[in-house]
Amino acid sequence: MTRSSRRCPAALLLRAAVLAAAASAVGGCAAPGGLGPGEPVPAVSAQPRPEALWPAWPGTSPRAPGTGAATRVPAPASLPDGPEVGPGGLAAVNALDVVRADKRMRPFLAKGTIRFPGRAGVRPVVHADLTGDGKEDLVVAADTESGRTALSVYTARGKRIVPILFTLGRRMVAETLGSDLLIRTAADDNSEQAVRYRWDGERMKVVSDERRFDKSPPSTGAGPSAAAGRDPR
Repeated sequence: MTRSSRRCPAALLLRAAVLAAAASAVGGCAAPGGLGPGEPVPAVSAQPRPEALWPAWPGTSPRAPGTGAATRVPAPASLPDGPEVGPGGLAAVNALDVVRADKRMRPFLAKGTIRFPGRAGVRPVVHADLTGDGKEDLVVAADTESGRTALSVYTARGKRIVPILFTLGRRMVAETLGSDLLIRTAADDNSEQAVRYRWDGERMKVVSDERRFDKSPPSTGAGPSAAAGRDPR
């Protein structure tokens, strides 16, 4: 074998290494998972549609998923017999007249108004900007003898008053988080539910709903002095 014939394999190996490096460099320019130079764009596949397993049974429908859930809920209507809103906004409106015009809150007027907790009645009204328009909305809450509280939020639409939230709960605590409204209620099973509401342009909508359970054992009300007074027999 001549010297030139012995050098050919080495040259071929060197050339293969150079070509491999060049191909790697070209491939590195393409975005991961993207198309290479000259590759055609794949056709968009049609989204699958639901197919009923038992078409003869009622309740089946060929509509796309989420069609029923996406049905638009009508915007809240203004109070038909509510007072008109003047230049002073809701802060200048008699809140009790608003409650009388709201059929859901009207029954709570039977106990009158209260200034402090401990009895049933309508709490002092609160004004807060929950719709983010720079104008204060009206928040009304009424406590019942059973420990439940009804809360409503009203906003102004022109001269009309619109109820944008109504909720009920036991041992209710209401707080604002910026323009959001946080309602915390407690239950007899040592749990607390915290619901956060946010204005969506039409109503106060739930954006989070959490329930927490108190892991500490309930207090029996028997302290050391009570235990010391018991007859060990």
